[in-house]
Amino acid sequence: MSAAQLIGDWHALFVLFVAGVIPNQIWRMLGLWFGGGIDEGSELLVWVRAVATAILAGVIAQIVVEPPGALASVPDVLRYGAVCAGLVVFLLTRRSIFAGVVAGEVFMLAGKWWLG
Repeated sequence: MSAAQLIGDWHALFVLFVAGVIPNQIWRMLGLWFGGGIDEGSELLVWVRAVATAILAGVIAQIVVEPPGALASVPDVLRYGAVCAGLVVFLLTRRSIFAGVVAGEVFMLAGKWWLG
């Protein structure tokens, strides 16, 4: 197998790199450079964290109440139950987001399997 066959169309990979990676890395590096000296407990960052959390909660609520795509075929009770199960596990595991997400997904998959 030649390198050309392994890599494929290198032009597409180059465009992907230029259009996708470079613009993101510039902002990441600038964020590290400018944000290196910011106090994490400052009022500004507490406010930014609160706004980000509120936006995330709104997106999750919209997905649960008006689900897009394949999630629309899942019964309401199962979607709300998965959110509740995830919240309970999140609180019981000392606010572990990973454990809450996994618990919600397991609840959703188990419920979908149980209901057929």
